Amino acid sequence: MIQRFIYSFLLLLISGVTLLAQDFNKLDQYFDSLESHDKFMGNVLLKANGEVLYARSLGFKDVAEEVELEKDTRFRVGSITKMFTTVLVFQAVEEGKMKLDQKLSEYIPEIPHSDQITISMLLQHRSGIHNFTNDDLYDTYFTSPQTREQLVKIIKDGGSDFEPDSKGEYSNSNFVLLTFILEDVYSKSYPELVKERITKPLQLEHTLVGQEKGTNEAESYSYEDGWQEEQVTDMSIPLGAGAIVSTAEDLGKFIEGLFSGKLISEESLALMKEIKEGYGRGLFQFPYYEKVAYGHNGGIDGFSSMIGYLPSEDVTVCILSNGSNYNNNNIILAILDTQFGREVKIPNFQTATLTEEELDQYLGEYASDQIPLKMTFVKEGNTLIAKPTGQPDTPLEARGNHVFEFVQAGATMIFDPEKGEMTLKQGGATILFKRTEQ
Repeated sequence: MIQRFIYSFLLLLISGVTLLAQDFNKLDQYFDSLESHDKFMGNVLLKANGEVLYARSLGFKDVAEEVELEKDTRFRVGSITKMFTTVLVFQAVEEGKMKLDQKLSEYIPEIPHSDQITISMLLQHRSGIHNFTNDDLYDTYFTSPQTREQLVKIIKDGGSDFEPDSKGEYSNSNFVLLTFILEDVYSKSYPELVKERITKPLQLEHTLVGQEKGTNEAESYSYEDGWQEEQVTDMSIPLGAGAIVSTAEDLGKFIEGLFSGKLISEESLALMKEIKEGYGRGLFQFPYYEKVAYGHNGGIDGFSSMIGYLPSEDVTVCILSNGSNYNNNNIILAILDTQFGREVKIPNFQTATLTEEELDQYLGEYASDQIPLKMTFVKEGNTLIAKPTGQPDTPLEARGNHVFEFVQAGATMIFDPEKGEMTLKQGGATILFKRTEQ
């Protein structure tokens, strides 16, 4: 499944857990289990007070050649790029070259409602501009180079989804447009600006704006009867929305540099952290128990990523994956639970084997009164397939006793065949579905 350089992420709040001493041996066992069951390939990093406490590489940067990942292997980091773009915008604001309340019409007037859309709205996903990567048409050109003119036309033709500043809704289009605005303001290319204003001052030796596949860069994979290599997005498309290539160590230095005042002022950082309807300006807020982390996540091709920083603890956590067959949210929780002395449970990946006839009791269409989503279940051989409305088909893993899981999304489905019901548990929510009459 191709990830379009955006990737929703939430650290779950849990309470009532007894604190224990840090146990990095247990964390090693956790990752040993993920690696041996082909659940995760990538690099993970945990830092506190600027010091590396834990770092590990799992799996391969090239599966076919069995070339293992290393700590300085580069990954495409997807929408973490938006943090870099936001820093450049605030640097321009601090230098008097741009204002947050400036209108998009001063730069790219052909975009619908550009005279009502401000720079701040673009940064905070409040512009209403349609997200071009959501369109089916995107799949027809994402591997081919696109010019500025082509991208502006695509975004213009996509129109608006809502009135500017009436709500927040994620759109990669916002940050592609900000890329062009920054290039106009400074009369320099986006890669030049990132290098001169961020990577060089912070000495991020392995970070750049991706173009063609570079040196020591990982391939990306999805999992279907083994790791399958993904198609590659042409990096002329994501630009300031998702084109950065980096390492876990470099991203740790970047977010620490951001929060220590090495890139922008304290006042600008406060505006980045200002959350409205779930969106900051180039930042997300992630709750972890009573603590709060700031950062971003990303997904592009088969890559998935997350960087987070807890200011009150001076703790940085980063995961960069080039192949995930598991819920990355669980991985972040395991790392933070280790750091803060909470128990880490080793996941059980034992699956049950069901016959085709046994799967028949689960088949059919199910609907819920709680959410406007229907799910149809079919079988392929002895595998149960979920077909949510408007979403890709999803093979499920049988756990026995009428329980199935989609581990990448952290979703558990519990069937009651006699009642014709299915209960979906995901992200702390419990949603009841009932089989519809066919």
